Amino acid sequence: MKAEERWQARFRASRITLPSWARQAPNRSIYHSNATGKWEVYAWDRVAGTTRQVTDRPKGTAHSAIDPTGQWIYWFADTDGDEFGIWWRQPFTGGPDEPVAPGLPPGQPGGIALSTTGVAAISLASEGTFRIHLVREGEPYRLLYEHTEAAWVCDMSLDGSLIAINHGEYGDFRQPALRVVRPNGETISEIYDGPGKGVIGLTFAPVLGDRRLLALHERRQRHEPLVWDPVTGEQREIWLRDPGELDAGWYDDGRGLLILREDRARSYLHRYDLAGGGLTLIDTPHGVIDAAAPRPGGHVEYSWSSASHPPVIRSSNGQVVVVNPGGPPAPPSVPVEDLDVEGEGGRIHALVSKPETGTAPHPAVFLLHHGPAEHDRDAFSPAVAAWVDAGFAVVRINYRGSTGYGSAWRDALHGDVGHIELADVAAVRNHVVERGIADPGRLVLAGSAWGGYLTLLGLGTQPDLWAAGIAAVPIACHQTSYEDEAESLRAYHRALLGGSPEEQPERYAASSPITYVDQVKAPLLILAGENDTRCPLRQIEKYVAKLAELGREHEVYTYDAIRGSLVVSERIAQIAAQLEFARKHVTH
Repeated sequence: MKAEERWQARFRASRITLPSWARQAPNRSIYHSNATGKWEVYAWDRVAGTTRQVTDRPKGTAHSAIDPTGQWIYWFADTDGDEFGIWWRQPFTGGPDEPVAPGLPPGQPGGIALSTTGVAAISLASEGTFRIHLVREGEPYRLLYEHTEAAWVCDMSLDGSLIAINHGEYGDFRQPALRVVRPNGETISEIYDGPGKGVIGLTFAPVLGDRRLLALHERRQRHEPLVWDPVTGEQREIWLRDPGELDAGWYDDGRGLLILREDRARSYLHRYDLAGGGLTLIDTPHGVIDAAAPRPGGHVEYSWSSASHPPVIRSSNGQVVVVNPGGPPAPPSVPVEDLDVEGEGGRIHALVSKPETGTAPHPAVFLLHHGPAEHDRDAFSPAVAAWVDAGFAVVRINYRGSTGYGSAWRDALHGDVGHIELADVAAVRNHVVERGIADPGRLVLAGSAWGGYLTLLGLGTQPDLWAAGIAAVPIACHQTSYEDEAESLRAYHRALLGGSPEEQPERYAASSPITYVDQVKAPLLILAGENDTRCPLRQIEKYVAKLAELGREHEVYTYDAIRGSLVVSERIAQIAAQLEFARKHVTH
């Protein structure tokens, strides 16, 4: 198979997400799959062994849920992929679609919580306000919560008596407070640990009448599980000696927790026994677990991959969970090499994927992750594999601001956003050049979303380090982006930069790529979604106009969705455009 055929086959290979199931009907599951060429929702009856496609929308479907009784499947319907719309539902066994809350104005989704009583709590944001509504079949929807700072519903107890809400009322969307209220809006209790110590609500115990809420706190400079009874106020912190960031979920009987630990770009699973405090490591392959959940009976299903091995849904009982095998599997790729590089703020962890052909030093692409509160991992990536097949070394950097390395590393951006990350990128760049891995004259700076933003900023502030740049859905001007973006992104901007553009004009300007556009030397490819509410088109157009005015070499690729990531053919077209641009400018 030729290189181009191989990387396209990886994108076209049929994939699924980890199935989620109804708490009181665990044989009824839903999952997302790209089997039709775009990501859609599917229903899976585990007893009958049958599956059916639930949604079929032009730009795919990103958000879905199944109610605890297994009677209904919910999904979010936006307009042309712009992430602005309403929730719909359909019977699990099939039937007509119906709006969940007829007449409720559309908005940006912030989650949905469901109970056994038929009540739904829906988070939507629009016109500068975050609202949560309660919806009961046959009754008008009712406002439960409203605020100008970001808020979203986490979960609802199975009996519908308690509702958990995360909110940024105290000034920081990135480190929220956690509140539990009754359906009438009465506040039961709240946890707020102060600045820099968010408390993130996860799920209530999966047992009727059980009030315990599972959350993540940051009292010891990383995310750790917390079991909280909001009625009595009792809190139980779950501490692990092992390093890394922690996530957690309930076992079906509420007596144990499944803990997912992320350490240095790999994942580990543990069972924590709440009665005795015992911790047991669950045997899983070396790599990354995107999601995991215990099944009734105690075994765990999880979605696993590594840089060299395509994703698969496995079970801790040794079986592979086969739901949607349609089509050939994705071709494998190369493993990653770990690098540790000393930087201004401490040791930087990076991942390098080297091509199997060609002689070092290689042309290289520095592929910067989105976020900033995300991180690169030893997981299978068709995009990374495509670059490797094209003869490029791929360097991915978990710079300051990345998750997975503790709260202090994640929160290090305050005061000099963008420039701090790029200082770490430059340190890793120099390291791989000195080691002879990458050719200093053939280096591409690239990324999507926050990574695209850093690409534009890097080309302007480090113009002599890069031969070309590729920025997908980037922030080019923080102020203009703030004016046009979705409400949750405005809240994030305020938290990250210390206020709105009116309150912090110097910070917005100092961190904006458009401020440094006259220093750009390298040819640049920009990819932009015409309906993008995260990285709006107008601020990109302003940046492109400046490039044209200055006579800088550039190309623009636009498409009619927010990201295009739910449509396989669009993802292939975008990667093809990026590879062609890189070949044209750095491989001769």
